[in-house]
Amino acid sequence: MATSSIGNDFASLVEVMHRLRAPGGCPWDREQTPEGLRPFLVEETCEVLDAIASGDPTAICDELGDLLLQILFHAEMAAETGAFDIGDVVRGLAAKLVRRHPHVFADATATSATEVMVNWERIKAAERGPQGGETFAADLPQTLPALARAQKLGRRAAKVGFDWADIDGVLEKLREEQAELEAAVAARDHTTAGRELGDLLLTATSAARHLAADAEMSLRDATDRLRDRLRICVDAARAEGRTLADLDPAARDRLWALAKQRV
Repeated sequence: MATSSIGNDFASLVEVMHRLRAPGGCPWDREQTPEGLRPFLVEETCEVLDAIASGDPTAICDELGDLLLQILFHAEMAAETGAFDIGDVVRGLAAKLVRRHPHVFADATATSATEVMVNWERIKAAERGPQGGETFAADLPQTLPALARAQKLGRRAAKVGFDWADIDGVLEKLREEQAELEAAVAARDHTTAGRELGDLLLTATSAARHLAADAEMSLRDATDRLRDRLRICVDAARAEGRTLADLDPAARDRLWALAKQRV
């Protein structure tokens, strides 16, 4: 698609958003606030992820449009207060992309994705300024899902030298955290057990990082497998005129083994 066509389409979309918020526009759109739209932004982001997982291009296109609507919504509300407008958002993003890709737009060199990320983080650090450790996690979003937030913080810790040398060190730490959790459970100390469980999960995100895996997506995938296997087990029990709760442990284990073969 020609750049001019995209520009015209985008300008028309911005005008639609402006009309919805203008006097005489949509009552629902006009009463929205940045705070009130926060749940929708999270929801639309999750729906984009689901669409990507489905591999359906039509669904991905549709959900990306819904996510773009949220961006336009927030930019329009900011424009109404004079803070910024969608043009500032677009120009800022374009400038950032050029600034953080000097190997494409300037004379820097990067021959691998790893080198690109090293340059990216170096430029980000320069943008934050020489403020040291107090800015180490200043821009770490509080609203990130906990596993994603933990893994992001772990990556930053690794960049300043706070990390295990390899996956073996992480696995040893996992075993240590599991032992501490078991000790707290055995002592019936629920407060300490909760803390130890958190330490175990946090260490698991470091394992994901050392394996070049995404902890959040790994858990999502595991959850989906559990869902699908449970459906198989429930359906199999129902076919026998029973429920899973009716079955003895051995029968449940048999169904679970069959489900694992299928999913």
